[in-house]
Amino acid sequence: MAKSTLDDLKARRSVKAYKPDQVTDADLEAILEAGTFAPTGAGAQAAVIVAVQNEAVRDQLERLNADVLKNPSAKPFYGAPTVLAVVVDKTKPTPLEDGALVLGNLQNAAYALGVDSCWIHRAKEVFESAEGKDLLKKWGLDPSVYFGVGFCILGYASGERPTAKPRKPDYVIRVK
Repeated sequence: MAKSTLDDLKARRSVKAYKPDQVTDADLEAILEAGTFAPTGAGAQAAVIVAVQNEAVRDQLERLNADVLKNPSAKPFYGAPTVLAVVVDKTKPTPLEDGALVLGNLQNAAYALGVDSCWIHRAKEVFESAEGKDLLKKWGLDPSVYFGVGFCILGYASGERPTAKPRKPDYVIRVK
C-alpha cells in the first residue's frame, strides 16, 4: 500500500549524514517538478531552482556557506551529493514566501520517493558574496534581481533517520 501524503508530512525529518550515492535522474526530475508546483503569490513563480550535482560546484557552494558561518572547516551540506539552490526574483510580489514553499515541496517530494533531505540556510549571504554573484551570472541569473532563500540538500541517509519530537501541546489554537 502506498503511503499517504499526510503520513509523509508527519514522518519526514531532516537528515544530516549522507552516503555518497547520487540521487537518480528520475527521482531528481520528479523532485524538481514537485518544486515547480509549489504555491506562489499571485501565481508569479518567483523561484528558480538550480540543481547542482557537479562535485566541484557543490563543494564551492558548501565552502561559501561555511565562510558565512566563519568556520572554513565546517561541512554544512553534511556530505549530500546533490544540492538544490532556491533563488527568487525580488521584483515579484512574495519572493521569500514563494521560495520557502518551493523548498518545502522539494523536501516532501524527496521523502515520498525515499530520498532524504535537509534545508540549509545562508543562501542569501552566499549569493550576496562576489563569488556567489558570479555563480548567479554564470547560471544566467541577474544578481541584482535574484537572492537566495535556501539550499535543499538531497541524498540517502548514512545512518538512522531521525524521529519526530513530540508536538508541543499549545501548537494549535482553535477559534470557533
